[in-house]
Amino acid sequence: MPSFTLRRQYRNAALTLCAFALGAATHVANAQEFSILAGPLQSRSHNTYSWEASYREGLGPYAAWSFSWVNEGHIPNHHRDGQAAQLWARMPLWNNRVELAAGAGPYRYFDTSEAEAGGDYSNTHGWGGLFTLRAAYYFDNRWIAEMKLNRVQAFGGPDTTALLFGIGYQLDAPSGHGPRDFPPSRTTNVTGNEVTVLIGTTILNSLDSESNVAESIEYRRGLWKYVDFTASYLHEGGHVQSRRDGVAAQLWAARAFFDDRLTLAVGAGPYLSITQNDDLPQNRTGDGRFAGLVSLSASYRFTNRWLARATWNRMVTRYDRDADIIEAGIGMRF
Repeated sequence: MPSFTLRRQYRNAALTLCAFALGAATHVANAQEFSILAGPLQSRSHNTYSWEASYREGLGPYAAWSFSWVNEGHIPNHHRDGQAAQLWARMPLWNNRVELAAGAGPYRYFDTSEAEAGGDYSNTHGWGGLFTLRAAYYFDNRWIAEMKLNRVQAFGGPDTTALLFGIGYQLDAPSGHGPRDFPPSRTTNVTGNEVTVLIGTTILNSLDSESNVAESIEYRRGLWKYVDFTASYLHEGGHVQSRRDGVAAQLWAARAFFDDRLTLAVGAGPYLSITQNDDLPQNRTGDGRFAGLVSLSASYRFTNRWLARATWNRMVTRYDRDADIIEAGIGMRF
């Protein structure tokens, strides 16, 4: 259990550092708001922590949408996190410096818990709803002070309530006080053609968090202005419980910043194991070859030809072999 907790903390710290690096590099960015928040969480009589990284865009003066990665801390027998997309109704006040808002949307969660029957742990996937009240103050220098009250109603798991405090940054300068009504648009694709070689680590989502080396090669192509496609080959190291080699195809929602040098993307798609070890659990569904990938990725383009990329993949299985695959590498554009 201590190893599992420590590795979760490493992943949380890595996401936080990425978020602050993004905020430091966005004085010419072409997006809207990025926020990091943290605070106490309660589920029934249990107290723990929660944190959230969120990207938000306006849909007019009184509406917005957001995408968030939510971590719900360590409820007893439940280590749960996931993604949420929300629609917001917002009310500007005090010359547009203060915003009060209410948001709601679906929450897709991943939960590592102690197994009820057989095995030592279980990877549970499920759906729920994330309902949020938000209060924010917009400073003149694009920084935002935020407070959120999150309520997770989970189907098949514990419900939680979290009070979060944090900071945000307006990635594109507003025309006046407060948030932008709409994000700026672009006329070209975020991505052309790229080939990238990556190396990193794969961490099994178990109570012991076994890890090993991971490598992959990826081809990425822009299909439309904000949509990329990737085809990749992935090798997940040699640990007896997580050895997989396979191919994946993903669609990505992508944004470019910093005069198109920095890109951020969220992707999802199917994964097919070509080879895998025979030590599969008895509760698997099918032969265990098909899984899914949910990913976050960032790249920095040093020149018109060369780039660096970092990607966090969540491998989503149906047989308690979920894994986090965290990689970085060098790519070529053409």
